[in-house]
Amino acid sequence: MRSPLRVLYMWLFPFLLLDSGQGARQGQDIKCGACRAVVDEMEWTISQVDPKKMIQTGSFRINPDGSQSVREVPLARSEGHLLEVMDEVCEKMKDYGERVEPSTNRKIYVRVTSRDGKAMDLSETTLDSRVTSSLKFACETIVEQHEDEIIEFFAHETDNVKDKLCSKRTDLCDHALHIPHDEL
Repeated sequence: MRSPLRVLYMWLFPFLLLDSGQGARQGQDIKCGACRAVVDEMEWTISQVDPKKMIQTGSFRINPDGSQSVREVPLARSEGHLLEVMDEVCEKMKDYGERVEPSTNRKIYVRVTSRDGKAMDLSETTLDSRVTSSLKFACETIVEQHEDEIIEFFAHETDNVKDKLCSKRTDLCDHALHIPHDEL
């Protein structure tokens, strides 16, 4: 005869597994959403800088032959500017809300405040301080752990940064796109 505790365990165990899978999925959704939001915000901020503005980088020391190792790069894509943008990007997570993607039933994170003043459709979007704080924490973690990769992608104009950075390079959106990973 089975003990009542064992029968209860056998009934509850599948539900506990299902619940832990949901938590892992939600964690992956928030990390992916934060990464994609970081890319959006950084691309927009970079686009707002005058492309004609240049900055000198390199060494200002004079080489033995009398030359200097100085070069001019666009300000918007300079390492110093990118570091400034990364310092501020996570504060912009307050402008995002949560929405469930009907086709995949996964949570996505969308901007809820317009940059150009146009009205936005927020009918299916949840605006919640819990979402904002989770997204901000995920953003801070991503920026801290993947600083070098972010700078590498934004230092040069690259197409499809969201997919390349968030899926291919960092695995933060591994579920969103199946692209072969970089070799180490």
